[in-house]
Amino acid sequence: MTKEQHKKADNTKNSENGSILDFSPLPDSIIDALESREKHRCFKKEGKQSTPDCNKSSIPGAVTQRSCVYGGARVVLMPITDAVHLVHGPIGCAAYTWDIRGSLSSSSKLYKTGFSTNLQEKDIVFGGETKLMDVLLEINRIYHPPAIFVYATCVVGIIGDDLKKVCELAQKKTSTRIIPVQSEGFRSFNKSLGHQLAGDALLDYVIGSSHETTLNHPFTLNIVGEFNVAGDLWGIKPLLEKMGIHVLSTLTGDSRVEEIARSHQAHLNIVQCQKSSNYIARQMEKKYDIPYLKVNFFGIDDTASSLRDIARFFNDHGMLKKTEQLIKEEINKVEDAIKPYHDALKGKKVAVYVGGNKAWSLIRAFEELEMEVIMTGTQNGLPEDYQKIRDTVKEGTLIVDDSPVMELYHLLKKYKPDLVISGAKEKYMALKMGIPFCEFNHDRITSFSGFRGYINFAKNLDQAVSSPVWNYTEKKLKNGRINQFNEVKNAKI
Repeated sequence: MTKEQHKKADNTKNSENGSILDFSPLPDSIIDALESREKHRCFKKEGKQSTPDCNKSSIPGAVTQRSCVYGGARVVLMPITDAVHLVHGPIGCAAYTWDIRGSLSSSSKLYKTGFSTNLQEKDIVFGGETKLMDVLLEINRIYHPPAIFVYATCVVGIIGDDLKKVCELAQKKTSTRIIPVQSEGFRSFNKSLGHQLAGDALLDYVIGSSHETTLNHPFTLNIVGEFNVAGDLWGIKPLLEKMGIHVLSTLTGDSRVEEIARSHQAHLNIVQCQKSSNYIARQMEKKYDIPYLKVNFFGIDDTASSLRDIARFFNDHGMLKKTEQLIKEEINKVEDAIKPYHDALKGKKVAVYVGGNKAWSLIRAFEELEMEVIMTGTQNGLPEDYQKIRDTVKEGTLIVDDSPVMELYHLLKKYKPDLVISGAKEKYMALKMGIPFCEFNHDRITSFSGFRGYINFAKNLDQAVSSPVWNYTEKKLKNGRINQFNEVKNAKI
């Protein structure tokens, strides 16, 4: 669309739908940015390699949705519940702590305590190594944790603190695992590098560091890439236990350091989040000869398929029989429970804008409710993520990468979904546009994994779409809400 067409559309848009964000025409600078973003959007078309341009620097000033490398490392390691997570840098970086992930714990709550070296100007001028050492010794004296993860921030990378050396010296003094995480935020424009750096920290300093023999169980596995957001792990683990499988460790939801230290003794790794944790699984296969399976516990069919794949891997007749019986019982319960929600949601159109893995792993879950995904995208997807998305969605689905706020707003306005699935950053924009919203990132409080989680998922979608508030909003739109806004805007306060 040309600049003239944009302006003409903006002159009439108030009368079309009265969206409460539509009060002024778009500046030319924003129009230029939207046009330059065209290669980051595409539609799935059969016979064409329709994937968007991705893994590139965001347009300056476009208010990217991405996090930094440090943030990527934090979200992978933070759910280790009995460890200390120390941010080496200014206090502002410590704002990105436990609450950003929403992971739950069944035991230790130490991971919910924030720690920072709180670097000041003189530390930046003269170096922060001495202060870091003092803080490490004090933390160990007070808490005696099994491990301390030390995260490097941008400032630390700029001033050149030798994080690894300080951690080595502190470990000798304390006999506690002191683990450097070289996660300087500026190292990449994509937080996916942070996921890999977090994996390196686990592989180099934790996994395989325990020589204690595990229990003598014929079927053991690690759940890799499950972070127990809102208790998702607790919808998966009981299913595996009913099959006769012992879960040796989770990387990293509701986990303990010693469990991860023994994880190299498992027979199998199953990878839930294939965005952040494929790297760890591949490296464990190389180093410890542990095979891995990619699984998905969102949705009925994908959960059942994942359980069958795991049972087939162990190739035990009794387990195969238990698995089929378990699936049959659980599906019967789920189908009865979701029927009223299915009837209310059937035919609704959905826009999904989430992390790389969820952008495709949720598609079939919506299809099971006979909902139509018309748009999907991620903030930091890699080429392999978009290939997986393309293979999963139907022809004609819009696929978008790293959409800035203004672009996402115009896409939602143009395609008019009945529901938006995203995270906290998109929540209030969608609600102000009068579009029902369902949280699926880290801020949600309801588990969606496994069979029981799918019932919660359907219930949450129905609550979002069927709320009577949307009828009220439509009436307000028809009654000239823009005039009401202008009256408030011009009133003296």
